[in-house]
Amino acid sequence: MKADKDSTLRKLKIARGQLDGIMRMIEEDRYCVDISTQLMSTLSLLKNVNREILQAHIRSCVREALESDKEIPKLEEALSVLEKMAEL
Repeated sequence: MKADKDSTLRKLKIARGQLDGIMRMIEEDRYCVDISTQLMSTLSLLKNVNREILQAHIRSCVREALESDKEIPKLEEALSVLEKMAEL
């Protein structure tokens, strides 16, 4: 992985903590809108981490593939991931 591992792991640990908190909120029968707000926050964090990983992939792996005449598979792979992201 070419993205900053420490930063990525830190953000994923935050998201895991948020999910634990959301589960507690559900167990405690907290207000639905508060739960939804926390879910949206967690989703946003995960989307940002995913975007950073994909940007690093394009800037490194895809660039290297373009320079070594292996561009088609790497470009198709990156485009496939972008299409999946657009569906979310």
